[in-house]
Amino acid sequence: MTLVEQAHKILKDNGSRWTKQRQQMIEILAEHPDHYIDFTDVDQRLRKDNPGLSYGTVYRNLKEFESLGIVETRQADERMQVKVCCDSNHHHHFICDVCGRVQEIQMPPIDYAFFAKQLPGAKINGHTFELHGICANCQAKKKTTK
Repeated sequence: MTLVEQAHKILKDNGSRWTKQRQQMIEILAEHPDHYIDFTDVDQRLRKDNPGLSYGTVYRNLKEFESLGIVETRQADERMQVKVCCDSNHHHHFICDVCGRVQEIQMPPIDYAFFAKQLPGAKINGHTFELHGICANCQAKKKTTK
């Protein structure tokens, strides 16, 4: 099943509508399934093909997709980035600083009690974890250019 088909199924299973614009948004993201894309780029591409579409509508769709586990978002250099995932399971990433490729990584469970002791009175709601570096492909290319 393609990412577009998976997203369609998730929306349908949750009683959400499948519109031409929602399909286009997923198709744009599915072009680069292993990379984060700046939300402004997605918004501009959608609104180029759909001039009457507002930024707010695109943003609300993104947030609904995120709540259903169709996409994940992150902040990078004060920009919101989005990546299609169609997986509501919590996971972590390695992000290549050269090519931007995103790879899922496994990590042992986080012990929130350990952190709560350092933050008396605080309530921890979740976490994000990213490793950054140079992926094996970029490392290999780097070695061959020397």
